Amino acid sequence: MQQPGRTTTPLPFPRVPSGKKSKQARRAAALKPPPIQSKGAPRRRQANPRVLAIGAAVVVLAAVGTTLGVVFSGGGNSTKGVPSIGSLANGLPGASDVDALYKGIPQQGLTLGWPSAPVTLVQYIDLQCPFCQEFETQVMPDILQKYVRTKKVKIETRVLDFLGSDSSRGRDAMVAAAQQNKAYNFAELLYYNQGRENTGWLSDSMVAQTAASIPPLKVHELLAARSTAAVTKQGPAFDKQAAADKVGGTPTLYVGKSGTKGKLVSLSSPTDTQTLVTTLDAALAG
Repeated sequence: MQQPGRTTTPLPFPRVPSGKKSKQARRAAALKPPPIQSKGAPRRRQANPRVLAIGAAVVVLAAVGTTLGVVFSGGGNSTKGVPSIGSLANGLPGASDVDALYKGIPQQGLTLGWPSAPVTLVQYIDLQCPFCQEFETQVMPDILQKYVRTKKVKIETRVLDFLGSDSSRGRDAMVAAAQQNKAYNFAELLYYNQGRENTGWLSDSMVAQTAASIPPLKVHELLAARSTAAVTKQGPAFDKQAAADKVGGTPTLYVGKSGTKGKLVSLSSPTDTQTLVTTLDAALAG
C-alpha cells in the first residue's frame, strides 16, 4: 500500500487496505481479528486500562444473557424497542468510560475541542478499521488529556468507508451523531465494541444500540437523519478530501497550525504515541 499524503513512500506499518485495493489483500486483512472483539477477545497489544475494564464488562454482559437482545429485539438489523433518549442504563460495554472520556470537551459537528486551539489534528478513520481502533482506544485518551483538555489542540475527523457496507453505515451514523455534537462518543463506543470486518456487525441494530448508550443523544432523530441529504452528501466530500490527500489507509493523520493543511504524521505503528506527541509539540512550538 502506498503512503497516504503526497508521497509514494511505503507505509511504515501495515494498514487496513483501501476498498480500491485488490480483493486478495482485503481478504488477507480480514483474516486478522481486530484487537478488541465485542465478545471480549484479548488485544494483540497492551490494553489501555479503560479498555481492560470494558473487557470485564463484556464478560458480565454475556453471563447475564440477552439483556440487550430484549431491549433491541427483532434481529441484527432491527431498531424495534429503541429508547428515545440515550442513557448509560443497559448501555453497551464501555458506555460509562466513553461518557467520562469526552465529558466537558466541546464538540461542534466533527470537530472536537476549543475553537481557539492553535494546533489542529486532522484524522482520517474507518469505523471498521482495527488499526483505527487501536489508535483511538490506546493513543487518543492520552492526547485528549494532555492536548485537547488543555485547549492546545483541536481534532477534525474525516470518516471513510474503505472496508465496505458496514463502514458506510457507520459513517452515515457518525455524521448523523455529529448533528447532535456526539460524533466522537459514537465512534469511540463503536471502537470499544468493534467486530470482525464486513461480517454485518455494524448493523442498524448496532447503530441503534450505540446511540441508545450515549446520553442525552436523541436516538430516533439520529436514525432518521442518516438518510437525509445533509448526511449522505458528507461521505462523497470526505472521499474527495481523501483523494486529494492520497490517503491509502487508515488511520491517516495531519498536524499543523489551525487553518493550515498540516504535516503528515508517519506513525511506526497504530500505537506510536511518541511520534504523534513529538509532532504536536513541534507544531505548538512553531
